Amino acid sequence: MKKIIITITTVLLIKVTFAQNALVNTAGSKYAQLSGVGISDVQWTKGFWAERFVVCRDSMVPHLWATYTSKDICYAFQNFRVAAGLDTGKFRGPSFHDGDFYKTLEAVAGLYATTKGKKLDEIMDNAITVIAKAQKDDGYIYTKSIIEQKKLGSTKMFDDKLSFEAYNFGHLMTAACVHYRATGKTSLLSIAKKATDFLITFYNNASPEQARNAICPSHYMGITEIYRTTGDKKYLDLVKKLIDIRGASEGSDDNSDRLPFRQMKEVNGHAVRANYLFAGAADVYAETGDASLLSTLDLMWDNVVNQKMYVTGGCGALYDGLSMEGISYKPDSIQKIQQAYGKDYQLPNKTAHNETCANIGNVLWNWRMLQLSADAKYADVIELCLYNSVLSGISLDGNKFFYTNPLAASKDYPYDLRWSGGRSNYISKSNCCPPNVIRTIAETNNYLYSVGENGLYINLYGGNKLSTQLEDGSRLRLEQQTKYPWEGNISITLNGVTSKPLAINLRIPAWCKNYSLNVNGKTQPASALVKGYLRLKRAWKAGDKIELVLDMPATLLESNPLVEETRNQVAVKRGPVVYCLESPDLQGANVFDVVIPSTIKFQPVPMRIDIGNVIALTGEARLMQNNHWEDALYKELNTTTKPVKIKMVPYYAWANRGQSDMTVWMPLMR
Repeated sequence: MKKIIITITTVLLIKVTFAQNALVNTAGSKYAQLSGVGISDVQWTKGFWAERFVVCRDSMVPHLWATYTSKDICYAFQNFRVAAGLDTGKFRGPSFHDGDFYKTLEAVAGLYATTKGKKLDEIMDNAITVIAKAQKDDGYIYTKSIIEQKKLGSTKMFDDKLSFEAYNFGHLMTAACVHYRATGKTSLLSIAKKATDFLITFYNNASPEQARNAICPSHYMGITEIYRTTGDKKYLDLVKKLIDIRGASEGSDDNSDRLPFRQMKEVNGHAVRANYLFAGAADVYAETGDASLLSTLDLMWDNVVNQKMYVTGGCGALYDGLSMEGISYKPDSIQKIQQAYGKDYQLPNKTAHNETCANIGNVLWNWRMLQLSADAKYADVIELCLYNSVLSGISLDGNKFFYTNPLAASKDYPYDLRWSGGRSNYISKSNCCPPNVIRTIAETNNYLYSVGENGLYINLYGGNKLSTQLEDGSRLRLEQQTKYPWEGNISITLNGVTSKPLAINLRIPAWCKNYSLNVNGKTQPASALVKGYLRLKRAWKAGDKIELVLDMPATLLESNPLVEETRNQVAVKRGPVVYCLESPDLQGANVFDVVIPSTIKFQPVPMRIDIGNVIALTGEARLMQNNHWEDALYKELNTTTKPVKIKMVPYYAWANRGQSDMTVWMPLMR
């Protein structure tokens, strides 16, 4: 049984003014208990996330930037050039292409925050100059409309309910705040403020129909972050208004606005749009303390996590479906939904949609809920998503992508699914996920720590150096060393502290059933967790060490029996990592013929897939014999099995050896 050992040593605390430059800046949010550390405060060193960050720096971001600034693959930046009058041509690509480029720009800014690479700064400056030229004098910036307006003389805005104008604005705002915090420059922030001011004027005069034309409301997060960055209350007033007008005119289940937000009883419709909505509403609660918002958020969180979320943290079971809000005897009230949450416990495997952007939305939402509450249950979801349904969206070499993230795949599946067929360098019809997953990986270091009146919170574990500022203005430096999630040794070194007592809150993951704690080599008595955190408060001295040992056995998970697709099946999880069985590791046999004995013992073994080092799990299972179906719908039960050695790989690493069959859930032999 592998164990996780965490060693912590204390550092220098210096009194300074409390900084306000976190990725999501809740430092001044009255109703948030925590705030993230500064955007440049955490540097990866060695281990799992350090390796992913190197790939992000050397492959992901360069590949993404080359793609999004090209003229023959993706036209996102070229659209800005045409809108700015620097080139000729027509708008090309989907209507959310502007937002994709802003996410790309944010990924570069996130990378710059920790590397301070001069070339990164230069390419951002050049791109921002073009964006500024594309923006209209009134602040409006949507290249599709600007290009069309120049050609046709049209002045229409926000008239198309399928338009992504507000979504694009939102990603501009978020990217601008990240860029400002990473570089100290206001060039992109000025563009975003001007665009947000345009929205204020627009929404003061918009019709109810125009006001609700806000697909995928990233702008709720963006506007709130603009408010936090500038301190100007007019931006908070705007985002409050936008929450209030949802459902005021005819909406749709697909967009989660058939009903006013505060009247929602369950999650329904497009999973990305829903998760972005919930993240934005959490931001607004952090600033206003509106209990009616938090009540709905709690209800939605419970519905997602306990009835609609996959074991990988994936969100959105359905490619296409019908909404639940309609009434069966009033067919007109039933609406089509897409890329959507299904009914409670409706969690198919081969046809699971689980868009990468939806899974990232789950991270964004839960990060904000964690800052509001200091409750580790939200960090558990963040960790689950990051290691599984987010990382699965990008190849190990960093330049091939998944739009959807199913829990099973088969070459014999009788239907063609959209975005199926393996990973792609560029998802031509909808490439929103690649820039989203790359900006997330570039910014993952921001999720490790939070600070609050009860000290430092360690939310996630990974090899890094931290140099940050606590709420009282004291400086704190740590170095954490670990092979987590594969092994347990985590060493955090702090080089001196003041005599003032400091609480260090260590998250005990929900999957961990046994742990122990040492301070300076002395075993500490068990103590009650505080919302999932183990709190150590004392006057630390230089050289102090904390060792936290978390048991990490491979375990078999079963689903609620109401999940029909996985009844009498099991999934395998070790620590935060979900595993799958993939055809390259089961030559001459079908992965869907493997049966898992309830007594199986797994052995962790090192393995290399493409450029990635992983820990695989080996064990002895059973293989069904002569399990041939041909064209039969039913056949007599075959109980003949034989022993078979299996090797399971982390779910996020599947499909890195070409197109393959894969399954997370397998039949159980009790």
